[in-house]
Parts: sequence; C-alpha cells; structure tokens
Amino acid sequence: MLFFFVRFLLPFAVGLVMISGVRTVSADDLLVFVSAFATGDDGAIHAYSLNSESGKLELKHRTTDAENPFFIALSPDRKFLYSIHAEGEFGGKENEQVSAYSLQGRSGELKLINRTSALGTAACYLDVDATGKTVLVANYSTGSVASLPVHGDGRLGSAATFVQHQGSSVDKARQEGPHAHSIVVSPDNRFVLSADLGLDQILSYRLDAAKSTLVPSAQSFVRTAPGSGPRHLTFHPNGRHVYVINELSNSLTLFDYLPDSGILTEQQTISTVPSDFTGTSHCADLKITPNGRFLYGTNRGHDSISAYRLDDTGRLTLLNIEPSLGKGPQNLAITPDGKYVLCANMPGNNLVVFQINPDTGALTKTGELVSISSPSCIRIY
Repeated sequence: MLFFFVRFLLPFAVGLVMISGVRTVSADDLLVFVSAFATGDDGAIHAYSLNSESGKLELKHRTTDAENPFFIALSPDRKFLYSIHAEGEFGGKENEQVSAYSLQGRSGELKLINRTSALGTAACYLDVDATGKTVLVANYSTGSVASLPVHGDGRLGSAATFVQHQGSSVDKARQEGPHAHSIVVSPDNRFVLSADLGLDQILSYRLDAAKSTLVPSAQSFVRTAPGSGPRHLTFHPNGRHVYVINELSNSLTLFDYLPDSGILTEQQTISTVPSDFTGTSHCADLKITPNGRFLYGTNRGHDSISAYRLDDTGRLTLLNIEPSLGKGPQNLAITPDGKYVLCANMPGNNLVVFQINPDTGALTKTGELVSISSPSCIRIY
C-alpha cells in the first residue's frame, strides 16, 4: 500500500503542494501577476498560472488590499513585487504611494511589507534595477520621476532622488506641461530612460544603484517629433537599440543606443495603425520577443496589436495588425520562452493569450478570454 502511494500518488501531490490553503503553481507553469485598476474589492492584484503547453490561464489568488494598482514590477530575484497604490482617487490631489509585497512562494499570495510616497500623482510606471536595490517610479500628472531605495527585506525607503520635469509641447490639450509616462533601467544597469509625453522627450539619467540616486547623463534628453507624445520604451535584447511607442501620433520610433555613454540617435519612425485608418486611437505599450526578432505594440481605439519584424540593424518592418479581442489594449507581456504574448484589454475587462508563430511572428488566440475588471499591467514570474 505504501509503495502504491509513493509510486502513483506522490508525483501528483508534488504538483499540488498547498501553502496556507492556496495551491501553488506547477513547476511546468508560469506565474502571472495582473493588476486590476480599480478601487475596493475590484482593485486587486491577480495571480494566474499559465499552462506552458495550452496557454490557458487559471486564477490562483487575489491580493485585495491594493487600491488602483495601475502598474506593478517584480524584483530581479522574484522575491518581491512592487505596485502603485492610490486610495480613493487616482491622480487626485494626494500623492500616490508605492507598495512593497513579499511573494509567498509560487502560490501567488502577496504579503504587504510597507508603502512609501511616489512624490507625485497619477503614478503610472515602475521599474526595478538589476541589483534589486532601487525602484524607479514615473508620475504622469505631476510630470516627475523618483528613485526609491530598497532594503534587504524588500521594504521601500523614502525617495533618494526626486526630479521634476519642466516644459511643454505643441498639443495644448495633452502637452500643457510635463507628463512622465515611463521609466526604464538600461540592460547594463548604468542608465535610466524616462519617456515624457508632455515634453516630447526621452530624458536620460545615470543610476547609482547602491545609493539609489539619479543624476542627468551627458545627453540629458533627446526629442521626439512634436506632438508625438512618447509613452513607453523598451531596450532591444542586444542592448544597442531603444524603441519608443508614441501615444499621440500612433507611431514607433527606433533609436540606436550607445551603452558606454547612453547616447540615443533616432533612426526610424513607423506607424502603428493602417494608413487608411481615420478614427481616434492612442498607443499604449510595446514588447520585444526574447530573441529580438519581433516587436508588438498596442493601439487603443483601433483596438489592435501591431506586429513588426526587426532586422539586424534594429529597423522595423510591419508584418500585420491583429485585433486585440477586447477594447483598449493597455499592456503586453511576453513569456520568457517567446511562445506567448499576453494582452490586457483594460476597458474591455479581459485578458487574452496569443501564441506567437516563431517563423512569421503572427498571433493566434489560445484558450478562452479571461474576464477581469480593468486589467492594467501584466508581469510574468
């Protein structure tokens, strides 16, 4: 009888280990965190398992003490998760906070450690440096960025650096002042780039991760086209190119990047919507496959995902534009093996998993659409 249990039942038991009554994610599955941009019980951080074979998502846990968790980020060692937190009104008079959580194994459960001020309103982006010692935050409404020190237990300290962006651009409705929309650490952990929609600029800072401080780099900023409204940016896996998605002009811009100096040089700008499209649309997010072959960007309004092939010089060629299968595609995430791209349709209240054709980059929906209230950010464990 004992032999039967060990031989036949133990393998199944290992895959269903219980932690505090919550089933952990199998080693063959990925753990996916998705923030729901809402208040009260709807405003939670959801943890799903993603089946690596079928692409199916299954809800494992909801962390419900997160209010308006617009954006989330994971520490490099995957021990901690950081989230925007706004009680009541997001982007109101009171500064948002950044919450620090510890991950309870692979159960998807999060335990709150502490919160600290983002020093701005409509805090909209977080990144963690490669050492895990610094969390960076961008504040949209007040147009500022800050660097937050991280203690050994994941706890956040008060900001070590605060930078208030200055200026405006040509769109009087959207660019009346600075609107920092993203902040991203370079692959070598030496520089930090921030896309400011209100200024039509990519601002550059040198990072001292040990001290969690930022200072302007030698090339303190580069301009994008007037009225383009740069929103999110990402580095190519080879570390020699930077791609910026421009919210207001529905376009992508390629910059060559010099890792030693952090200098950016514009090379190409390409549309994200069809040439005959006459409606209203605004870009949101972009992601590159780990092998550096394909890039995907989202169009809110056209409600689509634009797919591009990247050549050896980093230049983009449009492959196709696929429906996002929901309204307002807000955020994307690509699995580490480059097999799937996940899309959060925020006003559409759903998550979609697409399989990536490794040869053509084409997207094919897998499984059923997953209902979730206002999904705004996806992070894969």
